[in-house]
Amino acid sequence: MTAMIESLLLTTARVSTFFGSQALTGASGFFFQRDKRLFLVTNRHVLIDRPSGHLPDRIEIELHTNADNLTHAAALSVLLYHDGQAVWHQGRDSAGDIDVAAVELDRPAMPAAVMLRAFTPAHLQHRLQEVKVGTPLLVVGFPLGFHDTLHHLPVVRQAVIASSFGLRFQGQGYFLTDARTHRGTSGAPVVMHDDGGDAQLPWKLLGVHSARMEMGGRGLPVEESLGLNCAWYADILLTLTAVPRARSPEPVRAEAAAAQDQASGQGQVTPSA
Repeated sequence: MTAMIESLLLTTARVSTFFGSQALTGASGFFFQRDKRLFLVTNRHVLIDRPSGHLPDRIEIELHTNADNLTHAAALSVLLYHDGQAVWHQGRDSAGDIDVAAVELDRPAMPAAVMLRAFTPAHLQHRLQEVKVGTPLLVVGFPLGFHDTLHHLPVVRQAVIASSFGLRFQGQGYFLTDARTHRGTSGAPVVMHDDGGDAQLPWKLLGVHSARMEMGGRGLPVEESLGLNCAWYADILLTLTAVPRARSPEPVRAEAAAAQDQASGQGQVTPSA
């Protein structure tokens, strides 16, 4: 059956967050392989978002377990803290925190017959000037949790590049896309078709979808919202998956749990999960 399925759809998994047994939110994530190491990539705010009190201690990702029958799937539970420290890798640049996180997956803990496709460093776009404004893109994810529940596959939304790809928008580590997106799409890969690339996965991984851009404080109705989104440049993954790489310097779990009492904040960027 996998010969009939576009490989792009097997790169992306539904991510569910939990605090203990309590289900919290749903988001998107995708697989990235560096040498023999396999990572799940999503947004940092999916794993921790203190202003909103979102402080899960584990995630579950849905994995296909039968290459001949995609209706067979299993949930892999991944703890977010080990010995009181966060297990994900995150990064910063001169403009501040980058809303991308990579969690290394324990291959022996995965089903023996797991079926997935992973992006690699070869799928990254190194020559930014080759990507033009208006270039067609796809965003692969689980908007509002919607997906093919029978075959456990994501859906795609069309997008275009809405800012100069060669310039970091407002000096931040992201570019803009023009697309209709929803909550649950956070952490989705933003890709461009690559005819001359990997025959098995002919896509360039340009970014990681993060949030919708909103004009804060203007009270615009939904139909007048910008319809623009932030996508963090995917080349940050070369830093997050490098060896050796220290774990995220997040506080111990007890301190993180106490942070749930903090007041929520609101900016001009609205996370999609």
